[in-house]
Amino acid sequence: MKIFKLLFALFMLASITSCKDRRTPKVEYMPDMYVSIPYDADDAEGLNGNPVNSKPVAGTISRGGHPSYDIPDTADGYDKAKAELKNPLADSEKNLENGKKMYEIYCISCHGKKGDGNGYLSQVEKFEGIPSYKDRDINAGSIYHVIMHGKNLMGSHSSQLTYNERWQIIHYVEKLRADL
Repeated sequence: MKIFKLLFALFMLASITSCKDRRTPKVEYMPDMYVSIPYDADDAEGLNGNPVNSKPVAGTISRGGHPSYDIPDTADGYDKAKAELKNPLADSEKNLENGKKMYEIYCISCHGKKGDGNGYLSQVEKFEGIPSYKDRDINAGSIYHVIMHGKNLMGSHSSQLTYNERWQIIHYVEKLRADL
């Protein structure tokens, strides 16, 4: 029991004295965990002397990626999108169902349940003149362009929707337009 008391007293004394001077560095356990060495994988040295070229080759698309949208937000860009863009997703029940879900989240408040421009925000006169899909000369390419850049009072929704979700909404909008 005496040895236990003696060891405890030594431990307490060591603990108190080790915290006395805060200006001098103390012994660190695993110092490499506190101060890590930053590596630049694309540097000439690379990781462990082996350069890693992690930048994609120009003109390629990364795995799981999609082509960038580089059609400008102009009247000519709108016409180009309308003429050239086609929906790459199959017209399946799954795509239509998810398109409906996304439409109900992002579009229904302005464009309405039927796509007639009579959504909640139109009914409370927050926005007026929201067009019906029936009255517009639109196709998949023009709808995609408007989702990406916006048009008139409608802002861009490109940051809220993924590549596939945009095209799924287009499937659903085309269905609504056909029903009108």
